[in-house]
Amino acid sequence: MRVIFWVIVSILLAVVMMVAGVYHLWNPEFYVPIVPSFLPFPLAIVYLSGMVELLLGIVTLFLNQKYTKYGMLGIFGLMVIFLPLHIADALKDQPVIGSHMVAYFRLVIQFVLIWLSWKSYKFTSLAK
Repeated sequence: MRVIFWVIVSILLAVVMMVAGVYHLWNPEFYVPIVPSFLPFPLAIVYLSGMVELLLGIVTLFLNQKYTKYGMLGIFGLMVIFLPLHIADALKDQPVIGSHMVAYFRLVIQFVLIWLSWKSYKFTSLAK
């Protein structure tokens, strides 16, 4: 049962990453305001992050178990990298993501995604 749970979690995380990646590429203007102002080329950063999300989802879902492990580690790393952006957005007078309630909810979801991706990585690392 535990194996099935973590396989399902890995599949769901991969799908979430692919959907998010496609949305970054399809509607980049939504994400540009989230990019910190001190970073150059915000549109390029949005496109790049979308491609990375899409690639990590594909690696996690469609390649063999060895690559699934690396995909999960990549998803974990990306979620950790995105965490400060979501914290900063939640602390703004007017969050880009919407209301403060939505921004705080998104922040909680970010922590859940970090935890799930780490636990999935640890699980796939133990599997032979």
